[in-house]
Amino acid sequence: MTALIWATRLIIFSFLVVFALQNTDTASLNFLPGQVWQAPLVIILLVFFAGGAMLGVLSVLGVIYRQRREISRLKRAADQTPSVVLPELPPNL
Repeated sequence: MTALIWATRLIIFSFLVVFALQNTDTASLNFLPGQVWQAPLVIILLVFFAGGAMLGVLSVLGVIYRQRREISRLKRAADQTPSVVLPELPPNL
């Protein structure tokens, strides 16, 4: 199974390397009037992909923080409640 995973990773990596080598032409990105950023197309794609990934992670951080706070609150509440001892039941015959 691990050989299959590594083979899949190698295929994806090879595809990305070939994609990067084929897209080295300079592309112009116009931000505001008079501001032009010229870079290889693959670099522009990489920058915007990394920016999107960072925005995705930042959008999830609030939810994760809120869930951790609630989990710790529930753990404290569970520790403070007295434990209930159930009577021993006779075995079923």
